[in-house]
Amino acid sequence: MQRHIRDGIYPTMIAPYASDGRLDEEALRKLVRWYGRKGCQGIFAACQSSEVFYLSMEERKKMVEVVKDEASRQEEGASMTIVASGHVSESIEAQAEELMTIHEAGADAVILISNRMDIPNTGTGAWIRDLEKLLCRLPSDIKLGVYECPTPYKRLLDDEMLQTIRDTGRFYFFKDTCCDPGLLEKRAVLLKGSTLKLFNANAQTFLASLQHGYSGYCGIMANFHPELYVWLHQHYQLLAEEADLLEDILSMAAFTEALPYPVTAKHYLSQYEDIPMTAISRSCGRELETYDKLILEQLYRLSRHYSQRLAERT
Repeated sequence: MQRHIRDGIYPTMIAPYASDGRLDEEALRKLVRWYGRKGCQGIFAACQSSEVFYLSMEERKKMVEVVKDEASRQEEGASMTIVASGHVSESIEAQAEELMTIHEAGADAVILISNRMDIPNTGTGAWIRDLEKLLCRLPSDIKLGVYECPTPYKRLLDDEMLQTIRDTGRFYFFKDTCCDPGLLEKRAVLLKGSTLKLFNANAQTFLASLQHGYSGYCGIMANFHPELYVWLHQHYQLLAEEADLLEDILSMAAFTEALPYPVTAKHYLSQYEDIPMTAISRSCGRELETYDKLILEQLYRLSRHYSQRLAERT
């Protein structure tokens, strides 16, 4: 089982469903292979894009098992790091059981959702106390991470929280959703030299975060054109002018996140990337309108054109 956390691009995996509403394992496996072909270094499964709060524990476990198994079978994805969350309960005891299940399913790192500690959001001290209670229930050799998940509310970590997880020496992955250029730089300085690797979820500040020392991108748009993020991660220092222009493209394209996601990703992957799946979603009740589909078609043409441009440059 791989335990090294690679730098790079980590798509937030969507949960494809069959027509009867069950998790579609075949589509899930095809999606893993697609991420591998696109050059992704990892996958974040059982996350918000996976509709984790709407999945049963059995489904969360199955998703991680399938993703890990398929990644290990593919030459392109053999070295991909698989990180996963999956703790959604309110009690610390139940959360520990959920996280252990995800660990046993094969995740290389188990990711804690920041709003699951001190759920009422009463203060930093209560959050740290809940974290300590949770850590006491998890084996010390399990690699951990933190995700500032926006659902049911976004709990950004303050300096004291970050220092606490840094000082444990048990955390290796941090999915940052602050979307604040100044805070990105501050966090990079605070965590420099620690075991924590920082991954930005925000397209608009991705290039800036790389320049501050972040390890990569972990976000929604890697379900549409991950190869563009892979290129930027690999070439931003060598081809700075092209990187600046690509960041502008990615920034504007990412405003499609405002459309009914993850239905948009399921339509896009099925329509343009030959990964057949239904558009069924448990978290998003709205179907795509003609306008939505038009924007996704434009996104596909733009992505294809820019991928070809970058291939010619390198």
